[in-house]
Amino acid sequence: MKILYHHRIGSKDGQYVHIAEMIHALEQEGAEVIVVGPATVARASFGGQAGWVAQLKKRLPGALYELLELGYSLFDYRRLSRAIAAHRPDAIYERYNLYFVSGVWARRRHGLPLLLEVNAPLLDERSRYGGLALKRLARWSERLAWRGADRVFTVTRVLAGRIAAEGVPEARLRVTPNGIDPARFAALPAREQARQRLGLNARLVLGFTGFVREWHGLDSVIDLLAAHPELDLHLLLVGDGPAREGLERRAAEHGIAARVTFTGLVEREHVPEYLAAFDIALQPAVVPYASPLKLFEYLAAGCAVVAPSSANIREVLDDGVNALLFDPDHPDTRREAILRLAADADLRQRLGAAAQATIAARHLTWRANARAVLRDIEDLHTGQEGAG
Repeated sequence: MKILYHHRIGSKDGQYVHIAEMIHALEQEGAEVIVVGPATVARASFGGQAGWVAQLKKRLPGALYELLELGYSLFDYRRLSRAIAAHRPDAIYERYNLYFVSGVWARRRHGLPLLLEVNAPLLDERSRYGGLALKRLARWSERLAWRGADRVFTVTRVLAGRIAAEGVPEARLRVTPNGIDPARFAALPAREQARQRLGLNARLVLGFTGFVREWHGLDSVIDLLAAHPELDLHLLLVGDGPAREGLERRAAEHGIAARVTFTGLVEREHVPEYLAAFDIALQPAVVPYASPLKLFEYLAAGCAVVAPSSANIREVLDDGVNALLFDPDHPDTRREAILRLAADADLRQRLGAAAQATIAARHLTWRANARAVLRDIEDLHTGQEGAG
């Protein structure tokens, strides 16, 4: 089977990881994948933005930038049509983006099945965080993309409900959470060995991976370390981000700078080596539709996870079974969960083992997601229900 993987991302971050993992998984399942998207992102450093688009976004008025985003679809449609003519694919698999409607146009023109992966309701997200100047145009583009696809793959049931509310039939919706590649976790070092390599020895390690922001609330975790010296806790932050300087300053003010480690940016293939050192993995509160990549890696590494009890997280985690869940509206409950795990090695071991078993039990792998995509492509070619 031949698939055009269609995207418009410009940042080498979690989005790029998702794309790379899905392409690899589709290829493992025997598909031939041709990528149609900005080539500059592959050359960017991890964590950075690629090309001149990022500069335009900073300098142009919002309305003009959004019109250029939509205009990009005209350019991209021609590129996509050339790829279709050259490769004769069986389907287009597209990562959704706002003002990105060239995939729908290509589906209508060339009669190819279009499978759309939606990771966030970007109209809502950009309205809330980044601002949108042309909301009516943005809503038109979002509805066109969602309603124009033959299948819509979402990362949570919460997000599927949001898309269904815009008129997408339930029969076209699929829920495929983010996942892991088991091969990356097949030969993890023992926890003691991983800690020793990092110079942490017998300390109890609280861990976090990713881009560290203020809203993650890790300042309260540093306060916790300072308040409980008898537990010999150490905070290992695998990544970087705008909150780093403030966290380092807070740790120094408490006199515990030696008990907080920032690794800086780590190449993705090395992240599991750090996860192996975690005794307790920290998942901060997230937006209500998200499927955090780090969460699945925590599970695969057999960590005892502390996570928010929000509907999207409960799609994967069960309190007291494979994680301890806290009330995101009451930060003290996270502190209580961490202290409970810190004091109970047996509970950490039980939750970690159950977390690891969750991956296989719920098929939380990229290859399982790829198989779901390929099954739907086959169904669409044999006449199953598609987009109107």
